[in-house]
Amino acid sequence: MTATSPVRVVGVHGVGHYNRRQTPDEVRTAQAQDWTKHLAAGLTADPALIDLDFAYYAPLLHPGPVSQGGGDPEELADPLERELMAAWLAALDAPQAVSQGALTLPLRYAASWVAERLSLDGRLTKLFIRVFFREMAAYVRADDAVERLAAREEVARRIARHRPRIVIAHSLGSVVTYEALHAHPELRVELLVTAGSPLALPRAVFDRLSPRPENGPRHRLGTRPPGVERWVNIADPGDPVAIPPRLATFFQGVALDLTDTIHAGFGFHHAKNYLACAAMSALLGPYVGR
Repeated sequence: MTATSPVRVVGVHGVGHYNRRQTPDEVRTAQAQDWTKHLAAGLTADPALIDLDFAYYAPLLHPGPVSQGGGDPEELADPLERELMAAWLAALDAPQAVSQGALTLPLRYAASWVAERLSLDGRLTKLFIRVFFREMAAYVRADDAVERLAAREEVARRIARHRPRIVIAHSLGSVVTYEALHAHPELRVELLVTAGSPLALPRAVFDRLSPRPENGPRHRLGTRPPGVERWVNIADPGDPVAIPPRLATFFQGVALDLTDTIHAGFGFHHAKNYLACAAMSALLGPYVGR
């Protein structure tokens, strides 16, 4: 297959992208260039073959003033953040004392267990947990939360405007995109790629999705959004956000569950490593004539 024109792509970011020093348009432009660069590097293709727009919803999860150090850095002060972390630790098979203790113990205990199990830097692990569960809680707090609806609509708006053949959604962005595409069945996407996705994370994400997963022959199942022709999931087997890593067990309509070791160190969840990984390149190659 030979690409006669640039393939249209919309990228949807995960946690940790909030940038209060730049305008949303500046962030979108910079991130679109960055994602294009990493995709092109993995494909060994001319970046001009990729026409990528970037859905930037992070400011919508941070509607209030930025805290100036009022919280305890050793705590997740929000009870929902703690609840989500406890569910995540249980999914990682943490000892009961660790997962249940996440509701009351300082963050460093959970971070220490995760860092030791996955051979990670404890400081980076603690920082990641704080950012991940703060933004996750802001999104899933309620089905009709203003932040949730606004983030979902921003993703839908970028897809409607850019009319991509491919949508690549990373981390929390896969949750926002899943809900946006269900809320807007008129949006047509040839290929949805979820990368490092927590969509199937029990209690924390899966059971809070909108629409809710429905009863199936063995257990409840989510469904491929109606406007998506093909859904492929990519997970690094060591990525603790992609828990469980295979989505097809929990969602009808997932065409492929691919695993790829995208980085040997802490980069197991970074978007840039998913964008340039072999599984992503093999998947997108036909769209750019590779």
